Amino acid sequence: MFLETYRQIEEALRACTGEETVELTDGGEHADYATTVAFSLAKKLRKSPMVIATDLAADLTGRLADAGITVETKGPYINFHVDAAYVQDAVREALEPGYGNLPAHAGKVILEHTSANPNGPLHVGHIRNSIIGDTLARCFRKAGYPLEVQYYVNDMGRQIAIVSWGFDHVPKERLEDEKEDHHIARVYIAANREIEKEPAITGEVDHLMQLIEQGDPETQRKFREVVSHCLDGFKVTMANLNVVHDRFVWESDFVRNGDMERIIDRIDRLPQAKHEGTLSLDLTECGFEKDYVIRRSDGTSVYAARDLAFHTWKGRNSDRMIDVLGADHKLIGSQLQCTLKLLGEKAPEIVIFEFVSLPEGSMSTRAGKFISADELVAEVTNKAFAEVSERRPELPSEQREEIARAVAISAIRYDIVRISPEKSTVFDWKEALNFERQSGPYIQYSHARACSILEKAGAFDEAFAYADEHEIALAKQIARFPAVIDQVVRELRPHLLATYARDLADQFNTFYRYVPVLKSEGETRASRLTLVKAAENTLKESLETLGIDAISTM
Repeated sequence: MFLETYRQIEEALRACTGEETVELTDGGEHADYATTVAFSLAKKLRKSPMVIATDLAADLTGRLADAGITVETKGPYINFHVDAAYVQDAVREALEPGYGNLPAHAGKVILEHTSANPNGPLHVGHIRNSIIGDTLARCFRKAGYPLEVQYYVNDMGRQIAIVSWGFDHVPKERLEDEKEDHHIARVYIAANREIEKEPAITGEVDHLMQLIEQGDPETQRKFREVVSHCLDGFKVTMANLNVVHDRFVWESDFVRNGDMERIIDRIDRLPQAKHEGTLSLDLTECGFEKDYVIRRSDGTSVYAARDLAFHTWKGRNSDRMIDVLGADHKLIGSQLQCTLKLLGEKAPEIVIFEFVSLPEGSMSTRAGKFISADELVAEVTNKAFAEVSERRPELPSEQREEIARAVAISAIRYDIVRISPEKSTVFDWKEALNFERQSGPYIQYSHARACSILEKAGAFDEAFAYADEHEIALAKQIARFPAVIDQVVRELRPHLLATYARDLADQFNTFYRYVPVLKSEGETRASRLTLVKAAENTLKESLETLGIDAISTM
């Protein structure tokens, strides 16, 4: 309802002002919607904003009368208020399965996220990428977009060459119950220590990189084998975090199928190309001082060459492509965008995120100092189990374990996605597991409370009579959900959904605190139970779009 009504008002504003941008916003505490368009028209019309607002309000009142929207002015501001029918319709819509789904779009979206180097376990620094990306993917699907989520597998870089060398020269058998990616990390760390002791090994690693680019079958087999081994471990970690990829795209495929060489040939002919032993691009027109290297002096390509081939292929097979990248990739992401534009190809939209860390400090796979995502999940799950056991000791152990796992993943995913991507954050499990405020478990608990109310109520006939201010406030908050999904996919800001879900939980708990539900009678009781049912469904849809299980008991 919020989104449809917003568009009605926006259309009316455009019609009576002749302006494309009409500055319509949420009205906050004073109204349901508001506009400051009178300010932007003042200079053009040479009238005071207050006079313009009064004139516009008279016109808008006639245009919006049939929609049940009341128009008023507060000085130069124009406010819009919805009627009781809006509230009733909002609750009705929110009872439908899949509430929040938007109409289908035709344009295909390719979203790439995580794409961590397969040289050791995913750590807490990686999983912010995974959680931001997966939440965006869920929002795009809910918004009706055909979507493919990709993981770009780096199977040609120096780190993979080091792992491959390590398996041949410092073999370490996989331990019992050791995940594949943890096994790879042990080999990678051991190989780096050997290189530190004997720098001449670097030449052997360089030779492996030349062989892989030349298409040597045995080297290709070894590289793919160790990378696949690591990816098997990654897939388990991501599944435990409710993260899903549709397709794993291998970097080396763009060498084998000739796409990379074709891109290099095209770059070679650009006026910005520089041939000084290496092949590079002068990107000063995009504001970059350093050249963008494409091929080394020994004839081997760098990662950027394969990345350009990958993005050219993605751009030609999608209407919109989105990359989720860490802040340390901001420069190369911008260079990639610039180069693709020079080539006449589509450039990706890039979501840059700052890093999440733990109080323990920084991490390095090479040095063997990292806290894996697996360890983080296990630790938070143990703490969640203790919390659930304290709250619900009467539940069987198996049920407490099931709840604890859902709560732990909720704590991790929500705490990471609730912060806007451009801000760095420290994951604090005490705050993340707080059942009382600003956490995933708090939203889950609110959903479980709604389920409990409905279970206690038993059967009832739906009704839609609302007069109490808390009822109306909750219904209006529920109505905003589809608009939030729309905003997330337009602006690529998944934290907006996290904020909405928390605010909805707050609004529901405020309603329940001040408005009797089970103790009320007749149509009032039925209407309030209907509102609880709508809130429960909206909380469920919000949680699931955040990749969090909407459990019914806690």
